Amino acid sequence: MQKEDIIQKLREQGFRITKQRRMLIDIILGEECSCCKEIYYKASKIDSTIGTATVYRMINTLEDIGAISRNTMYKIAFDEECPEDCTMKKECQIELEDGTMMQLTPHQWEQIVASGLQTCGYTTAGQGVKNVMIPS
Repeated sequence: MQKEDIIQKLREQGFRITKQRRMLIDIILGEECSCCKEIYYKASKIDSTIGTATVYRMINTLEDIGAISRNTMYKIAFDEECPEDCTMKKECQIELEDGTMMQLTPHQWEQIVASGLQTCGYTTAGQGVKNVMIPS
């Protein structure tokens, strides 16, 4: 999601778009932050009046509207719908020990991860994989 999409979703949920909220969105969009404390530290350098509770509430709100995922370490989630056969999706390349190369779509990779997690006992049959991030 881009900044304006996030602001629009917040407005639709009844949130006022304050200077502090805009600043927090800018920090998350512009930098890789690994935790709320890091976001707070960067925000407090810009606005010393911001409180930790404001940062935590904003992070929870952004997660609730689907703008961020804690799994991606507070990077803005790009939620662009693309059909299964879309050529714009990145493929994951796997090389086996014997030199065999495989190309997997994100959907195929999600299926493999889900199967592996279930086989190893990390998930139950009713739990599906919501998202697998493949770095660019």
